[in-house]
Order: sequence, then structure tokens, then C-alpha cells
Amino acid sequence: MKKNTPQETKDIVQNLFHDQYPGAEVKFGYVSVPPGERLPSEGTTFHEEQEYSFIINGTLKGESGGVPYEITAGEASFIPAGEPHWSVNEGDEPVEIIFALVKA
Repeated sequence: MKKNTPQETKDIVQNLFHDQYPGAEVKFGYVSVPPGERLPSEGTTFHEEQEYSFIINGTLKGESGGVPYEITAGEASFIPAGEPHWSVNEGDEPVEIIFALVKA
């Protein structure tokens, strides 16, 4: 499967499967965060689902629930539903992430 490198923030999250199954309890996807990219571009974001992520490549820095973090390739993370968070790729390579959003 060929991956296209997204060029804009709105294009970097690729949701897999859930668009095919309306009402699904799990959303599974892939994110490639280009160097210098911040998600969201300012402030914080949150969602109603529990977020489970696994970092495939690169290092991501950010804040979740007011606590700073750094996560790197081979590590996994959990963000509780409703928790404000943001992240940034300060590295020289894309950060690749596989994630699952699970309805709480």
C-alpha cells in the first residue's frame, strides 16, 4: 500500500474503516505529522472517545490534561475522553501514529 505524504493539517489524519460503518464504537486511523506541525494549530482539542495511540516513527511533544509529555517510536499513549490536549512535531522527520478512538 502506497502512502501519500499529506501537505496540510486537515489532511494528515486518515480515518480507516469507521466511515464505512456509521455508528461504529471504534475509529481506527493513521496520522503522519510533518516536521514543525502542531495539532491543533493553536490551543487544545478534545474528543468524546478514549484515544489509544502507538508511535511508529519520530517523537511527539505536547500536553494532555495540563501535563507535558514526550512520546517516541515504539511507545503507546492513552488520552481519556474529554481531556484537552495538543501535540507538536519538533523533529526533522514525520511522526507516524496508528490510533484507535473508542467510545467511552
